[in-house]
Amino acid sequence: MELHGIVLPLESTAEDVKKIAAKKAHLDITQVRTFRILKESLDARKRGEVRKVYSVEIDEKVASRPAKDIPYVGERLYRPIVVGFGPAGMLASYVLARAGLRPIVLERGLPIEERAKGVEALWERGVLDPDANAEYGEGGAGAFSDGKLNSGIKDKETVDFVLSTFVACGAPEEILYRNKPHIGTDKLRTMVRTLREKVVELGGEVIFSAKVTDIEERKGVLRVTADKTYETDALVLAIGHSARDTYKMLLQRGFSMESKPFAVGVRIEQLQADINEAMYGVRSHSLLPAADYKVVEHTKAGGVYSFCMCPGGYVVCASSEEGGVVTNGMSYHARDGKNANAALLVGVDQKDFGEGVLSGVRYQEDLERAAFLAGGGGYHAPCQRVGDFLCGKKGSLEGRVEPTYKPGATAVDLSFVLPGRVSEALKLGLTAFRKKMRGFVHEDDLLTGAETRSSSPVRILRNEERRSLSYPTVYPCGEGCGYAGGIMSAAVDGVNTALAIIGKKG
Repeated sequence: MELHGIVLPLESTAEDVKKIAAKKAHLDITQVRTFRILKESLDARKRGEVRKVYSVEIDEKVASRPAKDIPYVGERLYRPIVVGFGPAGMLASYVLARAGLRPIVLERGLPIEERAKGVEALWERGVLDPDANAEYGEGGAGAFSDGKLNSGIKDKETVDFVLSTFVACGAPEEILYRNKPHIGTDKLRTMVRTLREKVVELGGEVIFSAKVTDIEERKGVLRVTADKTYETDALVLAIGHSARDTYKMLLQRGFSMESKPFAVGVRIEQLQADINEAMYGVRSHSLLPAADYKVVEHTKAGGVYSFCMCPGGYVVCASSEEGGVVTNGMSYHARDGKNANAALLVGVDQKDFGEGVLSGVRYQEDLERAAFLAGGGGYHAPCQRVGDFLCGKKGSLEGRVEPTYKPGATAVDLSFVLPGRVSEALKLGLTAFRKKMRGFVHEDDLLTGAETRSSSPVRILRNEERRSLSYPTVYPCGEGCGYAGGIMSAAVDGVNTALAIIGKKG
C-alpha cells in the first residue's frame, strides 16, 4: 500500500520513516517485506521550522515493480541513426540498442572527457573551441549545468525508466524519490560516459566529431552525410537547441519548420545564505540542502520568471560561436558554493524578432554579439549590480556578492545591452520580487548576461507518429526540435521516439 503525508523532523532517518509507516499501516516492523520511499520533500511554510514530508510504499508482501517493456526486435535491413548524444539522443539510442537494433549515433562534438578540456580552456583562458564547448558534445548542454531532473511530466512509467537508467549508470539513488532531484555536473559527467558504454555493449556505435552536414532521401532511404555517408530508414534528430547550422541545412532541404517563442534575459547571482534565509528562515543548517526557488511576475512589459535555478552554484560561459557571450548556471552535486544563481527570463515571440523560420535564431545571435562587445572581448560577460540596474547607472561590481563567471565579468549598464522590452520587464519584475519576498533581492546581487539558450527558437514539425511532416523516415526529437524543455522532458521524448521506431506506441 502507499502512504502519503508522513511528516517528520529534519533529523529523521529512513528507519524512522519505516517505523512510522509500519505503525500507520497497522503492521509490526518484523512483518514488513516491502518498504520504499516514493517521495521526499521539504515543508518550509513555517519560517525557521522546516520538516520533511514522505510518501512511501509499504507491505507485508514482496512487491515487484513492473519494468518498462522494451521489446526485442533484432536487426533490420538498416541500422537506425541518432543525430546528437544529449539527453534525448542518449535515451533514444539506449532504447534502440536494448531492442537489438544496433543504432549508430552521430555526435558533432567530443566525448565528455575531451569536451571538458575545451570547456575549461574557455572558462580559464577565454579560448573558445567551436567543437568542444558547453553546448556541443556528449551529454548535451545539460552536462555542464546542474543536472536538474524535475519536470511536470505525467508519464510516470517512462519517468521512472529514465531515472532508473540514470541510477544504473552512476547517478545518485536519491533521484528516485527526491521531490526536486538533481545529479550535479560532476556526477552527471560520469553517468553520461557509463550510458554511452552501455549503448556500445548492446551493439550500438557512438561516433564523435561527426557533424551531419546533409540529409537526402532517395526512394524511402535516407543518405546522411557526416564523417562519411550513411544510409538508414529511421533517423532520430536530437540535435540540441544550439545547432544553428543544422537548422539552416534542414530548412534548405525542405523540412517543415516554424519559429517558436522562447525567452531571454540574464543570470541573477545571490548569496546562498540569503536564499536560505528567505526560504527557510535560517541562513544555514547542517541538515538542510541549499535552498532553491521559483518566482514569476506578470508585468506590463511582459512576464518575468526564474529558470534553471542553481543552488550553491556558478555562472558559466556557455558560448558556442565566435564573438558571442552566452551565460548558463552550473552546480556540483554537493551544491556547496557560496553563491546561488538562476536565469531571470522574459518571453519573446514574433512581435519581438519578426517573421521567418530563423528570425528567432538571428535575435539570439544579435543579443549574444551585443553581450560580447559590452564585455570587452575575450568572452568576458557584461555584469551589473541589481541596485545600479534599477537606478540606470553603470556602477561597479564591488559588493557583498562576488561574480563567479569565468573568464571574467565587466561592469556595464545592461540597459544598453538587453532589448528595451526585456530590460523594462526585468526592472519591473525585480522590483516586484523585492516587495513580495523579504530578503530575496539585494542591491548587491549581480545580473550577468546574456542568457539566450533556455530553449529552442525553432520547431521541426512532426505528426502523431513522431515523423517529420516532410521526411517520414526522420523523427524530430527533444529540445532542439522544439519538443522538450530540460533534461527529463528531453530524455522522455527520446524514449518515446525510440519506441515509435521499434513499432510500439511511445
